[in-house]
Amino acid sequence: MDVNEVGRYWDSNAPVWTRLARMGSDVFRDQFNTPAFLGILPDVKGLNGLDIGCGEGANTRLVARRGARMTALDVSPTFVKLAADMVEEGTPGITYLVADGCRLPFADDSFDFVTAFMSLMDMPDQEGAFVEAGRVLRPGGFFQFSITHPCTDTPYRKWIQDDEGRRVALACGGYFRELDGEICEWIFGHAPAELRETLPKFRIPDFHRPLSFYFNGLADAGFVLERVCEPQASDEAVARYPELDDTRIAPMFLIIRARLPR
Repeated sequence: MDVNEVGRYWDSNAPVWTRLARMGSDVFRDQFNTPAFLGILPDVKGLNGLDIGCGEGANTRLVARRGARMTALDVSPTFVKLAADMVEEGTPGITYLVADGCRLPFADDSFDFVTAFMSLMDMPDQEGAFVEAGRVLRPGGFFQFSITHPCTDTPYRKWIQDDEGRRVALACGGYFRELDGEICEWIFGHAPAELRETLPKFRIPDFHRPLSFYFNGLADAGFVLERVCEPQASDEAVARYPELDDTRIAPMFLIIRARLPR
């Protein structure tokens, strides 16, 4: 599957995704994954940043509020329009464009840092994304991204429950099987029941790769590993959103920061 077909899938997903996300249905993003990402993000005040796979722009806006001058891109024109149309008081201006994160339309050494919130595992050429991120970064710049955890987001996965129906383990299989666009269908579980029953599910091309792929891809692109985070939800978060307890049974997400040598 090439990037044009991937873009068509995400363009179809964009209206429903944006509607549900902006009403708070993406609990794993808002209450868990993004706070963990921002928790280890270095100081970006006054820096030029690029966000790859920005979607409807929520995370780009959060980084911009930290004082960075942000450029953001996505392969979905609908996502880019929805992101550009969203104006929040106190958020600096952001430059949005439709582009492929694996073929960046920027000169070498254009940015101080690059982010990718939950987008790399949806790209057909992840190795190209590593190389391109390294190319557009200035020496000493960093690349921080989050993905679904390769060890648990596998072609086969099944929750194991105890006698009382509580999840206690996650069975995973097919870890080394690389996927090249197999379509997964789902919708935010925290969306209102009436919307889950009436709105179309997301159809997302899956490009699963093993953990070694990511580390070796970064090394081959000239990066030095700087930080790794496998976040777990806090007691307070689980009390408000019980579904987040899954993150304390098995790792759901992986956040990596790597840097180019000076």
